[in-house]
Amino acid sequence: MTGPTEQEIRTRAYELWKDAGEPPGKMDQLWYKAERELLARKAANGETPCGMNGHHKPSTYQ
Repeated sequence: MTGPTEQEIRTRAYELWKDAGEPPGKMDQLWYKAERELLARKAANGETPCGMNGHHKPSTYQ
């Protein structure tokens, strides 16, 4: 299995940001939370992670 795509992480991080009331300065935390959630979801579906696909946190969610 590959890790979540950058777009999947970006979309989930944006949802988390909106749900949290669009807090300033929380982008890093929400990005990594989204990534962890997506990895956990894949693991729960029986997929085994084999890496993070080299994804790095972008500077914005746009």
